[in-house]
Amino acid sequence: MARTASLSGFPEWLPQERLVELHVLDTLRKTFELHGFSSIETRAVETVGQLLRKGEIDKEVYGLSRLQDDEGEAVKSDKSDPNALALHFDLTVPFARYVVENAGYLAFPFRRYQIQKVWRGERPQEGRAREFTQADIDVVGDGELPFRYDVEIALVIAEALSALPIPDFRLRINNRKLAEGFYRGIGLTDTAGVLRSIDKLEKIGAAKVAELLKSELGATDEQAALALELAGIRTEDTSFVERVRALGVKDDLLEEGLNELQQVIEAAVQRAPGKVIADLSIARGLDYYTGTVVETVLVGHEQLGSICSGGRYDALASKGNRKFPGVGLSIGVTRLVSRILSQELATASRSVPTAVLVALNTDDSWSAAQDIAAQLRGRGIATEVAAKAEKFGKQIKFADRRGIPFVWFTDDDGKHQVKDIRSGEQVDADPASWAPSEEDLHVRVTTA
Repeated sequence: MARTASLSGFPEWLPQERLVELHVLDTLRKTFELHGFSSIETRAVETVGQLLRKGEIDKEVYGLSRLQDDEGEAVKSDKSDPNALALHFDLTVPFARYVVENAGYLAFPFRRYQIQKVWRGERPQEGRAREFTQADIDVVGDGELPFRYDVEIALVIAEALSALPIPDFRLRINNRKLAEGFYRGIGLTDTAGVLRSIDKLEKIGAAKVAELLKSELGATDEQAALALELAGIRTEDTSFVERVRALGVKDDLLEEGLNELQQVIEAAVQRAPGKVIADLSIARGLDYYTGTVVETVLVGHEQLGSICSGGRYDALASKGNRKFPGVGLSIGVTRLVSRILSQELATASRSVPTAVLVALNTDDSWSAAQDIAAQLRGRGIATEVAAKAEKFGKQIKFADRRGIPFVWFTDDDGKHQVKDIRSGEQVDADPASWAPSEEDLHVRVTTA
């Protein structure tokens, strides 16, 4: 990464690092499309009122305004104006707005993926940037959305992450209905408040969460202990069901959540073994989640935080009496790429897409060299032409410095040769038929 970034929290990649990022993006795109998800892009700007409809992250939202009005006077921004403009902090809220506005043109259930930049005014640190790329997939229904899509989304993400040059990972899955029903069953009526407290468990520890539950939500010692006991349940199979029931709490919503989470874990054990666990500490801070909730960690890199999160939202998008329930997950691409690069988990085979540099005998041979380059490009071989007719040694050094593996030569008699500057091997070649090996044709990203 360009280590001397002049603006903290706004990462910029060097060319070879950008090729790693592009590999990640291309892999995700291909996987999503194989599962029938259509690509969309929403605007970067939303109204403040739209962005803050759900969740409590207003301190992180970047407002947007002109520096001057039409008369040249400085513009005073009004943060309380719901029609003021701001940059989106995630892709789910804009997507919900997009669905409502375009419902008459979409076929439901609507399957979409979206890969875009988002902005959050967070304190920059490893894994947290102020400008970063997310890759989302969602399925949205019209009126209803079968729970089976919650299962499918988890499996698609497991497949997508498995195709990336990253360490092993775990999808940690819970269900809001399970948690809220349990809290309700033990007499804690402010279930959203309990969820927000439990969401801080890994950051501040169980003792401080217990104090929050008691001081801010009026929980008794027994209620706080039960809430934390629930959060401590983690299983790689459906045994969590009996462990929850053993706590002796009865509630219809709890049973519904148990049943839904059981379906996800059963499918994962069969189709993505070892990649998914039931983790009843997962809460997710945003208020719009209503059922399945997911966070994903890299094994051995847990301190990085979640690299993929999301869940079910049944009430985020609506138009009159028409509801558009959805479920989706979001991959933090920039967080992933940052870790891949900093830990050298994967590297690009070269720093440029170019496979061949066509050398010049004389400056007058530039046009003929362009003809050769056009033939090679026409067959899918990325090719550059040297800028000037320096000594061949200098042209070879230029190719080496750029990371270009092959240099093409044409002598005065029109005979063509191509040189592999890594091995020194030079062979006769025809621009109409010669091609590099499959490994050299395109930039390859390989794992360490």
